[in-house]
Amino acid sequence: MKKTKKEILWEYTKAIVTALILALFIRAYFVQAFKIPSGSMIPTLLIGDHILVNKFIYGTKIPFSDKRILVLRKPEKGDIIVFKYPEDPSRDFIKRVVAVEGDVIESKNKVIYVNGKAAKEPFVQHTDNSVKPGGLEPRDNFGPYIVPKGKYFMMGDNRDQSYDSRYWGYVDIKEIRGKSLVIYWSWDSKTHLPRLNRIGELVN
Repeated sequence: MKKTKKEILWEYTKAIVTALILALFIRAYFVQAFKIPSGSMIPTLLIGDHILVNKFIYGTKIPFSDKRILVLRKPEKGDIIVFKYPEDPSRDFIKRVVAVEGDVIESKNKVIYVNGKAAKEPFVQHTDNSVKPGGLEPRDNFGPYIVPKGKYFMMGDNRDQSYDSRYWGYVDIKEIRGKSLVIYWSWDSKTHLPRLNRIGELVN
């Protein structure tokens, strides 16, 4: 039997609504896209990189609650995560976990020490050879600080050009959205061309 236009329209409507609900469900609990807006994570992530964020690895957040279920693991040192910016929760930030709860962290002349040992950070770049003294400016010298329970100390890989935990403090586990997974698209606004060589790169 030939379907009427009304029946065909209703089937299309159901398919579109189902797809939208599925997309919203996936975005809320599994994977979310995120665009890199600044250079604070250079050279690991460039301005114009588009990444997918794994939202379930740190647990699924229960709606209208701060509790998480099905936690696969907690954030670890070295993880690059997306989180709500503590000074403006409406904005998302992306940084690397440098210290976790219970760790003692400090910086001496640009070198990060965690629990008394110099951190191995091959991914870090410095663009300013000058060293700023501690006290008034925490960029190169700070601490030691003990990271509180349920908190994380976050820093950008572009160490001299990153506004991070050195300035605004710790990130609470409740504010973490997920772990960076892969670059699915990258656009260079200077050349107006895609960076095809970056597509498919794992973020670590």
